Amino acid sequence: MSRNSLAGSKSGKSSSARYYQNNKKARDAKKRYDSEYQNTEERVKYRENLNEKNRQNGDYGNKDGKDLSHTTDGDLVKENQSTNRGRNRGKKRKKKGGKRYPSLPEY
Repeated sequence: MSRNSLAGSKSGKSSSARYYQNNKKARDAKKRYDSEYQNTEERVKYRENLNEKNRQNGDYGNKDGKDLSHTTDGDLVKENQSTNRGRNRGKKRKKKGGKRYPSLPEY
């Protein structure tokens, strides 16, 4: 069994997952960037805080598919991993159509 049984596999369906599967150079560059980012003091403290709270709640490593999520007022609440990790995803994506891709329809 893998270390994190809840993690994804190489059978990702998204276009970015397929891109990184097929482009080793890009995958390696992303891995280097992610490693550097996750090792910054800010991210380490952030993870330590969440891990401590998970241990206090008895949730750390129980594989229930839940995360601690930050609310707008700074509290931590238990939430589905997929909901928590995908929350701001749509805001960053570009709309189809417009100036850049005039042949595609606007939404």
